[in-house]
Amino acid sequence: MKIQRSPILLILLILGSACVQSQTVSRKFIQEYSNLKNGSDKGNYIFRHIPDTASLSNLQILLSYFLEQEDEIGTDYTKLLINLSQNSTGEFTNSLRESFEILSRFEKRKDKFGEMASLSAIGNAFDAAKRYDTAIAYQKRALGLAWDLNDTVRYLNAMNDLAYAYYEANKPDSGLVYSKKMVDLCYRHKYKWFLAYALSTLGENYIAKGDFLSALPVLQESLLHIIYDSSALTGIFNDMAECYTAMGKKDSLLYFTDLAIVIAKKNDYKNQLVRSYSNLYKFFDKVNRIDSSNKYFRLAAVIKDSIYNIDKLTIVQETVFRDQLKKQEEFQKQRAQRERFKLYGLLIMLVVFLIIATVLYSTNKQKQKANLSLAQQKKKVELTLNELKSAQAQLIQAEKMASLGQLTAGIAHEIQNPLNFVNNFSDVNSELIEELKAEAQSGNTSEVIAIANDIKSNEEKINQHGKRADAIVKGMLQHSRISTGIKEPTDINALADEYLRLSYQGLRAKDKLFKSTIHTDFDPALSSFVKASADDSKINIIPQDIGRVLLNLYNNAFYAVNEKKNALSGSASDTYEPTVSVSTKKIGDKPNNYRVEIKVSDNGNGIPQTIVDKIFQPFFTTKPTGQGTGLGLSLSYDIIKAHGGEITAETKDNLETNFIIRLPFIPNTIPA
Repeated sequence: MKIQRSPILLILLILGSACVQSQTVSRKFIQEYSNLKNGSDKGNYIFRHIPDTASLSNLQILLSYFLEQEDEIGTDYTKLLINLSQNSTGEFTNSLRESFEILSRFEKRKDKFGEMASLSAIGNAFDAAKRYDTAIAYQKRALGLAWDLNDTVRYLNAMNDLAYAYYEANKPDSGLVYSKKMVDLCYRHKYKWFLAYALSTLGENYIAKGDFLSALPVLQESLLHIIYDSSALTGIFNDMAECYTAMGKKDSLLYFTDLAIVIAKKNDYKNQLVRSYSNLYKFFDKVNRIDSSNKYFRLAAVIKDSIYNIDKLTIVQETVFRDQLKKQEEFQKQRAQRERFKLYGLLIMLVVFLIIATVLYSTNKQKQKANLSLAQQKKKVELTLNELKSAQAQLIQAEKMASLGQLTAGIAHEIQNPLNFVNNFSDVNSELIEELKAEAQSGNTSEVIAIANDIKSNEEKINQHGKRADAIVKGMLQHSRISTGIKEPTDINALADEYLRLSYQGLRAKDKLFKSTIHTDFDPALSSFVKASADDSKINIIPQDIGRVLLNLYNNAFYAVNEKKNALSGSASDTYEPTVSVSTKKIGDKPNNYRVEIKVSDNGNGIPQTIVDKIFQPFFTTKPTGQGTGLGLSLSYDIIKAHGGEITAETKDNLETNFIIRLPFIPNTIPA
């Protein structure tokens, strides 16, 4: 079924809802329309609030209002409505000319809604002029814009117009595709307001295919859903009359044809009137009633001649030609403009090329001069860089030597204890030997045996402390030697404990007044003394390097608590107890994921949060000038990273600092 005004919202077809009354435009319409700024919004508003039943006289009233207000947008949209109305009365020539002009204006305004409405009106006009292929082309363009607008109402109307154009062009297969899609959308999304039109167009395509048995029930169902629309009703009545004509049902044919004629005459629907007379003339010709057949044939011919006379068809052809000529002119203008832009572009490129060539020539000479200067500066920079590298190497070596000096002081202090034991027990044994001689001469055998046992016990202690001193000396030699870079199985608990005591004794050697509480919490799982196989608890590391890291962290921790102790005074100093804690543990839930964690904590002043992220940078130090190179933590960071581990710092101002080392746990399977 052809909808005579496709862009209009079909849900508002009730006669009494028109905002355009018989004599004037309503205040509500004027107020709401005036609040809109966008052209598309204004057009959408007009099309949503002007019902299909609005008469041509009422549309003329609305047009007069917009002309008086000098509102070009409202004027163009109202003219489109008038053009659509004229298409149904056979006045398609004026509609076609004006719709093309309106389309051009909407394109300049970039009003997509207006373009869609204009294309639909042009398609309707070509359909009324029986230029069906052209009508289909314009309706497809309208459908594409309706899809881009994402407007369900516009999309359904455009699809309906396209399906009707296929029906008129006697291409029902294509028409059925769009008609069935419309009906499916209406049922699926409950678009009852559009169902009558979708069903009627589906029925018409069935008629074009000659399937009247399928068409009739669809058309009957469309009557159940339609809101009063004289144009739509006239079309449905004629469609049903065609079905009954094919079925040879005279009474039903005459009944629906009479209804269609009454409505078509009242509203001057010439196209529908031609259909009604044609249905009657075909029926009477079929039943051999020649007089009646000739009568309705002449009536249909007269109306057809008034609609499709040679003058009108010539005007349509001229309009199409002018539109094509206009498009060709616009294409030529655009082409000429592109050629001008190309020429301007080439000229600009030539000018730019000349400027660049001039600049390059002048800069080339300056570059040659600058190259000489740069070559000299490069030599100076290379010399400076070498000096910096040498200085950096010296600083790193100084840091290592400072670490070695600190370790040496600790070793010297630590080794004093076993040496004192060795000396003391040696002196005691000398006295016991003299007593042994005296008792032996007197023949006191029991006393001789007792003294000999004491001497043996002392010799064992001398041997024990001698080995302790030997181990300390070997540790010093191991730390001082150049690292081989080869990892070896190491008892991490023993390493951590050894360097902790050496660090503490080294500080005690420098400052006799320094004291600190030491807490250790070593994970037994990392101790070789509790394992059936000692190698199971060891991890592969470079002991000299990890030892340097631990020594650096211990020294920093003891330095921090000593500084806090010295900074306090009075009762605060008395209550503060410097404390350094060291712990180890194995973390992870699977053997292959195990990692060793070493945590060094102190209750010093902590590190300010603003510089926590900088402490691992080379040459950054929180110590006063002359007391630190700023390389200790940087080197420690590099060593831990080289072991595939990580080192992080956690701190609280004036409370504590925690350095946490995490190393991969790779149990050694080859005895060391």
